[in-house]
Amino acid sequence: MIRTATPADVPAIHAMVRELAEYEKALDEANATEEQLREALFGERPAAYAHIAVSDEDGADGEVVGFALWFLNFSTWRGVHGIYLEDLYVRPERRGGGHGKALLTELARICTERGYGRLEWSVLNWNAPSIAFYESLGARPQDEWTVYRLTDGALAELGGK
Repeated sequence: MIRTATPADVPAIHAMVRELAEYEKALDEANATEEQLREALFGERPAAYAHIAVSDEDGADGEVVGFALWFLNFSTWRGVHGIYLEDLYVRPERRGGGHGKALLTELARICTERGYGRLEWSVLNWNAPSIAFYESLGARPQDEWTVYRLTDGALAELGGK
């Protein structure tokens, strides 16, 4: 049901990124191209990783129904890496079939196998179904932290450009 992504999966990942952006009401912000994803995942120096959920009916070569895209972070307090889950998405018609849980289970397995100290991600405050799902797995919100972000003009101005 879950496998490591390959370069042939990039078009499906890209399409699902766009579906996720539409669901999150931010399609106009999703500007990544297939080429950018291919470079980030499979280029000379990969900076991100992906796992694919495929339909059970067809085995490992089944239809791509979801993905998890992640990268390593580092905890200075724990002294070890962790996984930051950038995107977790299962196509709406395939939700409830265990694909999301299987993707998170695979990432948790990687963490424990490699000695990573955390698996973390962000979720939109209004996304009640996802919040309930994550909490059912034992995940807990980090209410004492607020995420900050620099992008576009503010990032360029601070960076001196």
